[in-house]
Amino acid sequence: MTALPPVVDESTWRAELDALRTREKAATRELDAIAAQRRRLPMVALPEYTLIGADGPIRLADVFDGHSQLITYHHMWSDGAQWQCPGCTGYTAQFTRLDFLDNYDARFVIVTNGPIEEALAYRSRVGNTMDWYSSAQSNFGADMDAAPGDGFAINVFLRDPATDTVHRTWHTNGRGTEQLGYTFGLIDVLPYGRQEEWQDSPDGWPQSPTYSKWPGSEDIARAYGGLT
Repeated sequence: MTALPPVVDESTWRAELDALRTREKAATRELDAIAAQRRRLPMVALPEYTLIGADGPIRLADVFDGHSQLITYHHMWSDGAQWQCPGCTGYTAQFTRLDFLDNYDARFVIVTNGPIEEALAYRSRVGNTMDWYSSAQSNFGADMDAAPGDGFAINVFLRDPATDTVHRTWHTNGRGTEQLGYTFGLIDVLPYGRQEEWQDSPDGWPQSPTYSKWPGSEDIARAYGGLT
């Protein structure tokens, strides 16, 4: 039988909640301070890169589509595979409505090292709604710390409209990407959390191997891409 949290009176519960909220608010202020430091990062001017989009070759500066800021998610890729990285597939499935970024003069797209024909077919297969680009014919992926065979990554860029020069401003990978999505935020407020064996949970809490509850790429395709 799955364990349950202890049952207490409301005043005890509120006292415990208030103590936790003190830590939560401190974490929020720390994240604010981190964001402030991020806004003060210097940047690196990039050479011109040409990616491949749905309509053919496109300069990196034109991927901005007139915006000054760009976020790229670098999707792991195995050429010829029917199903790509389930973590990347599930993570990017979150982002179905990105028009709000227009108010911030920004755009968010997927870049993969795979051939564009395969990438667009996979996009349709799993029901992904983001715009996809291929860096298969350039060094862009490798230069942005997402070379073929490497892991996933997120990069952020700023385009100078006066010169069309693109600058790299921020990069993260691994668990650093969690802050851009909402799924773990929802799961982490549940009493049992992510239920993964690496987490610090009370005795008796349900726990399972890491990633075992994540949807696979085929699950994503069934949910959003029409796979039956």
